[in-house]
Amino acid sequence: MSSPPSRTRPTVMAVWLVIAGVIGWWAAFSLTMEKFHALSNPGEGASCDFSPLVQCSKNLGSWQGSVFGFPNPILGLTGWVAPIVVGMAILAGARFARWFWFLFWAGIAFAFGFVIWLISQSIFVLGTLCPWCMVTWAVTIPTFYVVTIHLFRAGILPVSARARGRADKLMGWVPLMAIGSYAIIAVIAQVRLDVLGALF
Repeated sequence: MSSPPSRTRPTVMAVWLVIAGVIGWWAAFSLTMEKFHALSNPGEGASCDFSPLVQCSKNLGSWQGSVFGFPNPILGLTGWVAPIVVGMAILAGARFARWFWFLFWAGIAFAFGFVIWLISQSIFVLGTLCPWCMVTWAVTIPTFYVVTIHLFRAGILPVSARARGRADKLMGWVPLMAIGSYAIIAVIAQVRLDVLGALF
């Protein structure tokens, strides 16, 4: 069963999915290369190690960096392909069944939840801010907002026309929602790690 027809093709969302997917994939690729470098050169710091606070090595070398028994960036290398493919398909005029959107959202929701957990581990346990990890955070958060709101506004979730209209308006607030989320993370990091003090 296909999803209900939308008034317009979600072009802006599709473009964002492609951009976010490319950025997220590149961050995952960069972290994967750093992991290979660490394995080949034990004890040598990563190129993204700028200070004891801003670094990749501690995150990559921790158990949190390999939660499922393999380096987390491998999840990104495979997972970020999906938004790129979906975004390009939408731009090409493809329409997806309701079940496909639910599966796609489930994957995005998993990524969002995993990122939130990694943020908490990075700030409260490891005491570091990994540059490439933060790039991943930056694109995962708004992607989750965009896809979730799309389920409502496109009628993929069976909601009233009024709820769909509100979701359509809410989509325009995604950039502000993302900035607000970044601000919350920044405040927590500042309170916990004194980022400004470490930098200046």
